[in-house]
Amino acid sequence: MLLMNKTQILERLQNERDQFELLLNQVGFARRLTLRGVSGGLTVKDLLAEVLSREQFIADRLSEIHHGESYAPSASFSALENFHKEFGYPDYESPLIEKNKRDLTVLGAYKNIAFDEIVSQEIAVYGNIVELIETLSPLQFSDHDLSHRIPEHTYRPYRHMQTLIHRWLEQIASEPKP
Repeated sequence: MLLMNKTQILERLQNERDQFELLLNQVGFARRLTLRGVSGGLTVKDLLAEVLSREQFIADRLSEIHHGESYAPSASFSALENFHKEFGYPDYESPLIEKNKRDLTVLGAYKNIAFDEIVSQEIAVYGNIVELIETLSPLQFSDHDLSHRIPEHTYRPYRHMQTLIHRWLEQIASEPKP
């Protein structure tokens, strides 16, 4: 697999981000952001909270790298629980986490937060990610496998969310009108 450098990641991230924002704007314009059913009983707001959680995870790891701090994935369930208590989100890179399983604690943490506030937080975290990527040296970038880790916590979740939303919008469009 060809690894991307920092410039390529930033370009790819921005392109993926543009597509993600276009779809969110389309759904928001249709005032469907809090309707359930996008994926099971979830809303666009719930999915955005999941994206925000993953972005916050990688933003914090990038900050640690920038400051010369180390991170090791949680290797025990007690370490996993302590990580979640400390940071407020799962240790997504722990081998103890089921990679494609929805974490209900993330959804619960954002349940009573307004959609606009989640959007505001998510935009700020995305900005932090871009800023931190720009500050890292090529050596830091390659030493910490960031060409794999950044997509895993940014535009892969964007794509997953887009797929779910497109499927949901097609389903809504095909339903008979009363």
